[in-house]
Amino acid sequence: MLFSSYTFLFQFLPAVALAFAAARLHSPRAGILVLVAASLVFYGAWKPVYLLLFVTSVAVNFTLGLRMDDPARRRATGTLGVALNLALLCYFKYTNFIFDSLNTLTGAPLPFVNIILPLGISFFTFQQIAYLVDVMRGAKVERDIVSYTLFVSFFPHLIAGPLVHHAEMIPQFKRGRTGRSAVLAARGLAIFAAGLFKKVVIADNLAQFVSPVFAHLDAGGGATTTWAWLATLSYTLQIYFDFSGYSDMAIGLALLFGIRLPVNFRSPYRAASIIEFWRRWHITLSRFLRDYLYIPLGGNRLGGQRRYANLMVTMLLGGLWHGAGWNFFIWGGLHGLYLCVNHLWRGWHGERKRAGLIAKAAGWVITFFAVVIAWVFFRAKTAAGAWQMLGSLFGFEAGSSAYASPGILRVMDLPILVGEERLLLIGGGAVALALLIALCLPNVPALFGYREYRHAPEPASWLSWRPNAAWALVTALAFAISLFGMWQRLEFLYFQF
Repeated sequence: MLFSSYTFLFQFLPAVALAFAAARLHSPRAGILVLVAASLVFYGAWKPVYLLLFVTSVAVNFTLGLRMDDPARRRATGTLGVALNLALLCYFKYTNFIFDSLNTLTGAPLPFVNIILPLGISFFTFQQIAYLVDVMRGAKVERDIVSYTLFVSFFPHLIAGPLVHHAEMIPQFKRGRTGRSAVLAARGLAIFAAGLFKKVVIADNLAQFVSPVFAHLDAGGGATTTWAWLATLSYTLQIYFDFSGYSDMAIGLALLFGIRLPVNFRSPYRAASIIEFWRRWHITLSRFLRDYLYIPLGGNRLGGQRRYANLMVTMLLGGLWHGAGWNFFIWGGLHGLYLCVNHLWRGWHGERKRAGLIAKAAGWVITFFAVVIAWVFFRAKTAAGAWQMLGSLFGFEAGSSAYASPGILRVMDLPILVGEERLLLIGGGAVALALLIALCLPNVPALFGYREYRHAPEPASWLSWRPNAAWALVTALAFAISLFGMWQRLEFLYFQF
């Protein structure tokens, strides 16, 4: 069930909100039970058979956590739990990738297994691994199955994140007062509307300049330099507005129930270094990789060479977490290489807290260019398509096999013939406008004054949300425009990660 669907907006969400409000009149615990039931229905609506897998995963990890209350078997039980979670993830996500790779290397006719990837498996698996590892490290064992289940299944973050941590979620479920108010609900609706607009109006419309070009290259064709840059830059902005839009919607939905989720994006395309980029992009994944992979590997405590090896391993595995394919592995490797170079540069020149304007501009250009190039491998379905796109970006055009657009622009599902040259101009204008929005407008914490759980509120921006009629009108317009744009029903790019 997509957030950007009429079923969710006009059936599921109103029913859950009304049931939650009625249950809260009885007790806070009743409200939590409603959210658990709604979250399980939300997950099972896609393929009910996978609800059994999800519930089993939750039950097994909760039981293992209880067994870890005994210090004598804590490490053995925790290690078993982590292994079981990784085995589940590897089976569903990497079986065919492993078989295909072995087949390519050895020529052995290994079978193809028709495995459908369960929704959100990367997210709910990592969250439970973090819980088990923390208990191994001495964290308190969770004994309330209802709170634990909601921590894993809470429907705003269940499908595509953000990756939440048990220590920041479960206490919110257990407190007697959720802090709900009309102002909090209005803020949540405004944040949700902003996220819906980013996804439906910006990201989904940029997709029409992305999908046909990459599909043509993956099929063995080529592209002119102009189309290559338009498609690649469009995807650079599409994935940002799609994924950050989903994260914003998740934050807004959670606020309707008095729950605060962590912020996942803080204007990443403003970053002037790749280190800064990863502090702003998919923040909750960066936190997980740092705390549960990079630091346990040794982090930067074992010397420079080991530090760079740890960075590469972390980012390579982070790339494979995003998808089972060599292109994701290359994407992770590129970012690992970028981070190593960035740390080397800082080691040679020191970290300048107040770099000059020219240095900042140069850092931004280099960082943005590096990120754009890496997105080629993330988006292409085949390695050949990615290399062909890179060649097209740098002027190695494909001649007669170059992508030829029909010159059709789709607006609200209406095909409009505009001619290829005009379509390129429109696409370039859309990219420029989207980039300006990403760079110049305040992000969600600054724009809406959103405060994460146990975090201080963001400083007010030059354009700050207020619970007044003007902002109510802006929110209503964002909803209305987005509803007209929902004809495409494009899935979120992280829908099955």
